[in-house]
Amino acid sequence: MGRIKQKGLSSGQIVMGSFCLMILTGTFLLMLPFATSDGKGASFLDALFTATSASCVTGLIVQNTATYWSWFGQFVIIALIQVGGMGVVTMAFVLFVASGRKIGLKTRFVMQDSIAAPQVGGIIRMIDWILKVTIAIELIAAVLLAVSFYPEYGLLKSIWMGIFHSISAFCNAGFDILGDTTPYISVVDYASHLPINLILTFLIIIGGIGFFVWEDIYRCGLHFRRYKLHTKLALQTTFALLLIGFLFFFFLEFSRDGVWDLSLKDQIIASWFQAVSPRTAGFNTVDLTKLAEPTVLFTVLLMLIGGSPGSTAGGMKTTTLAELILCTKSVLRGEASVRCFGRTIPQRILRNAVSITTLYITLCIGAAMAISVLEQVPILTALYETASAVGTVGLTLGITPQLGTVSRLILIFLMYFGRVGGLTLIYVLAGSQAEDVAIFPKEEITIG
Repeated sequence: MGRIKQKGLSSGQIVMGSFCLMILTGTFLLMLPFATSDGKGASFLDALFTATSASCVTGLIVQNTATYWSWFGQFVIIALIQVGGMGVVTMAFVLFVASGRKIGLKTRFVMQDSIAAPQVGGIIRMIDWILKVTIAIELIAAVLLAVSFYPEYGLLKSIWMGIFHSISAFCNAGFDILGDTTPYISVVDYASHLPINLILTFLIIIGGIGFFVWEDIYRCGLHFRRYKLHTKLALQTTFALLLIGFLFFFFLEFSRDGVWDLSLKDQIIASWFQAVSPRTAGFNTVDLTKLAEPTVLFTVLLMLIGGSPGSTAGGMKTTTLAELILCTKSVLRGEASVRCFGRTIPQRILRNAVSITTLYITLCIGAAMAISVLEQVPILTALYETASAVGTVGLTLGITPQLGTVSRLILIFLMYFGRVGGLTLIYVLAGSQAEDVAIFPKEEITIG
């Protein structure tokens, strides 16, 4: 039997098209003369790269955000980050409610796909709750950041900086407007500022842990056993990655003599921040060009893993990693199925996890090889940039602003792919298919 034809656009196509439309709109706005400080407007490629990076909450930049863009340009960027982080369709929900229009079943399915919700039932209530909690968290964090910035920047600018960095951190974007004295400095000047470090890392973790985890914790409190399997795996994997990352940076990187002149307190703060930021925020409090090669490779792995599904973070997602580990564990134990917390995980989930991992690794390595050849840069440096792009992180070793047109287009594609999600792209390209009506004979092959 052939494929079943679907009338109209699928929800995946709508999500992908919405991001494309938002990127093109942002590109047009950033090309306007008053979007840049010099009043000339950005070139098409610079505007496209910046709009893609902001919409896909990545953080890679080709122009210094603090000095190149005007207040209007910065507002466009942070608006793209907010909408892109929450999902275009999710933000469109606000317009539906404001207009008083009835939300049909088709729209509910699109909203479900836009935030990777497990089911369409209760999607309106969930999105409404997500938006309210998001606004509350970002407002509180913006006030706290404004207070921290006030002694140095004054009232008006500290308020704007509080709002900008609160949204950027919560949406795991990594854009900053702190480079008004030293370009591309990120949060390096505040490496020892404990309140700013704690606020930013809290926002990154909360934004990247996933909306469904929020709801589960809100509904069940601290009763871990009552959480859904998704929440248990997301929380356990997130905690494990944060702990492993902190220990790695503290003992194997920032303790290196002759490289980092940090006190014990600053080593702890820097280790914590760098363990959090690569998944997938893009802020940095240290000079990343000083990192040892093993640390660069370790950071690449963190960037590829990313945050949890249904969050503002990108990457392959924590639950994908958890599924691969559980599958390996079941093979080593000789178990016929993948089990966890008294539950059996369907084979379909394993196939999705393997497909997503293969896609991310293939794209990351393939793009790195291309950029390494085109730009004549070390493969590890190129790999760092491509992992940052496909994981929608935003960390860089400093080569992105100097890349040529082809290399920038490669990163633009990676950022877009990383935001819309591997499975969404697969389903859209493959199209909807009818269920198999024939089962072919089984035959084993040798692997390993």
